[in-house]
Amino acid sequence: QIEVTFEVDANGILHVRAEDKAAKKSESITITNDKGRLSQDEIERMVKEAEEFAEEDRKVKERIDARNNLETYIYSMKSTINDKDKLAGKIDSDDKEKIGSALKDALEWLEDNQNAEKDEFDEKMKELEAVCNPVIKQAYEKSGG
Repeated sequence: QIEVTFEVDANGILHVRAEDKAAKKSESITITNDKGRLSQDEIERMVKEAEEFAEEDRKVKERIDARNNLETYIYSMKSTINDKDKLAGKIDSDDKEKIGSALKDALEWLEDNQNAEKDEFDEKMKELEAVCNPVIKQAYEKSGG
């Protein structure tokens, strides 16, 4: 009588053991199947690619965040200068026109440059803030805010 045992370990390696009970003799063999498995080099390459993609994804996210921040600022500022419940009545017409023109230009730039780099969006935001913030600050001070 021959007893055969099969064992598969956590790494998928098959251990086969055959024992002849009558002759009290046993043999064992270990079978590894490297076919269809990734080599260490392939694993390292894939990890490196994943890290590169993660960096690229981070940059894309930063660019999109910068674009969204600019767009949000434009619409928020439009609302601020036009909403009577906000500061519309406290901004003189010249300043309102100056801000309105800057917002219109920024919105047109945004529509034409949807795929601009993060730095470009940030720069456009700084330009817009340089026009809007002093006027808004002055309006808040006038309103006692």
